[in-house]
Amino acid sequence: MTNSAWTWHRPGLRVIAATIAATLLAAACGSGGGASSPGVTSTSITIGSTQPLTGPAAPGYSEIAPASNAYFQWVNDHGGVDGRKIVYKYLDDGYNPANTTSKTRQLVLQDKVFALFSALGTPTHLAVVDYVNSHDVPDIFVSSGCNCWNDPSKYPETFGWQTDYTIEGKILGQYLAKQFPGKKFGYFVQNDEFGQDGIKGLDQEIQGSQVVSRQTYDPTNTDVTPQVSALQSAGADVVVCFCIPAFTTLYMLTAAKLGYQAQLAVSNVGSDLTTLTGLLKTYSKGAVGPSLLNGLISDAYLPPPTDSSDPWIQLFDKIRKKYTPKLPMDGNVEYGMAEAYAFVQALQAAGKDPTRDSLVSAIEAGKLTPGAGLTPYGYSSDSHLGFLGVQIDQIANGQVQLIGSVQTSSDTGAIKPYSATPETPPPNGIPS
Repeated sequence: MTNSAWTWHRPGLRVIAATIAATLLAAACGSGGGASSPGVTSTSITIGSTQPLTGPAAPGYSEIAPASNAYFQWVNDHGGVDGRKIVYKYLDDGYNPANTTSKTRQLVLQDKVFALFSALGTPTHLAVVDYVNSHDVPDIFVSSGCNCWNDPSKYPETFGWQTDYTIEGKILGQYLAKQFPGKKFGYFVQNDEFGQDGIKGLDQEIQGSQVVSRQTYDPTNTDVTPQVSALQSAGADVVVCFCIPAFTTLYMLTAAKLGYQAQLAVSNVGSDLTTLTGLLKTYSKGAVGPSLLNGLISDAYLPPPTDSSDPWIQLFDKIRKKYTPKLPMDGNVEYGMAEAYAFVQALQAAGKDPTRDSLVSAIEAGKLTPGAGLTPYGYSSDSHLGFLGVQIDQIANGQVQLIGSVQTSSDTGAIKPYSATPETPPPNGIPS
């Protein structure tokens, strides 16, 4: 990166640059709105994303972008954002970093999107995050809990959204350590920053002497027998899995085949009840049913999608039925819509004629409300963290049941309870 590019991103100069840009735009165009940034016209705002519509992460995750788009359609049908309709272009990268690179370049150079939104995957987005930031493209709400997105000095355009994996690992680890004192623990995690960040949190709460086996998997290799056998041989009573849904399923089926019964705890990203139920039925050809899910421990930063009494679930289900009725009302659909709601909030806060800089500054102002989220956001000029915590949950009799209270933390700080009254959706389902 050139020195001039670095100077552009120094704290405080973003506001100056945005002011200068706005002044020049007004001088050139006069008053009355119109295009104010790449991807913005007087009637539309075009954003883009890379998503695993195919490949190992497709089960469940392929629903996220269509769900976000359904919410954007809802907003567009209610007048859009300041009269502009949101055009969402999401491209399939197959959860392959090489594909992510070419697709991201297409979105930036060819489609000239205003911003990236919800680009999904830790290994995939790490392949392009430097490129995106070097081109000053807002990189909003990456669909990954890697704590690498919270680095405003290095990645000033990039923001996380979901609870980062280290915070999640800490809170999950604290609960497990208390629930299973003296038990032997084993880890089964993806062999990248996703798994590594989760372990950073777990290791802060679970004593190292209790961890008897640490196993990793490669998402391109579906044979996990060696790893599960190693956990079994080590005598792990509790296995903690930071896995995508397909590998949560592969772990459970392999353990069942080996006759290995350990308490399973799974990161939020790999524990969606509907997705796992479908995968278990498919992979086992119906021989092993969803009974394997009973008792699975996980955590949440959004209300359980099985809670039909929750007003956010009611809103998202209404939108789903109207725009994407073939999708199930599961955690992935909820995720996509809740994240889209947050993006609309940020876009509204960016002003009637948004620029890339005003969008970033709007999020850093720290005024976004959590919407459907159970915890507050951590956004500021010094922090690009999304949700700051989780609530433990457990699958029982085909339902997701929340346990205890919401807990919040940072990557290194203390874990604290959070008890604010949850937000309710606006009457029309659109942030005001």
